[in-house]
Amino acid sequence: MSVIVIEFITLDGIVSDPDGSAGTPTGGWAFRHGPETVAGDKFRLGSVLDEGVMLLGRRTWHLFSRLWPERDDPFSARMNAVPKRVASRTLTDVSAWANSEVVEGDLVDAVKHERRDVIVTGSLSVVRTLMAEDLVDEYRLITFPTVLGTGERLFPANELPVYLDCLSADRAGAAVLTRYGRTAP
Repeated sequence: MSVIVIEFITLDGIVSDPDGSAGTPTGGWAFRHGPETVAGDKFRLGSVLDEGVMLLGRRTWHLFSRLWPERDDPFSARMNAVPKRVASRTLTDVSAWANSEVVEGDLVDAVKHERRDVIVTGSLSVVRTLMAEDLVDEYRLITFPTVLGTGERLFPANELPVYLDCLSADRAGAAVLTRYGRTAP
């Protein structure tokens, strides 16, 4: 089992409000580069999406549950079919998006006991919880040629250093998909 974090990110490390749904002044930055940069399996999840489980925070799940069920292209069908786990202390009804269930009990324990690969998308609070427990095996980041100067960063300042190995870097439309894994001990 691997934990794979996927994020849209700016050159200065901002991951908040890439689609503009949070209504921030700089929101929507990822979608300014056209659909070829964000549509389809840009994170190259492939069979991981078919055989793994997606882990989302409440806000990301809520946003996705309004977008994906109405779509019927091949990638959307895969997104709708993947088992989804929602990390939330308040959400109880997840029937709006097929194959969703709320994580029962402790999030870290649930991830540690998962047998499938876990894909975490968006959901910064979930990502940070897993980062704090050193559970993230890989980061797949689509880096956009944008500098915002403000917003939530994937790796906040004043945290301990994180050393990663670059596994690959490929152009994805106007952006670059980079894959980073844990540095071998």
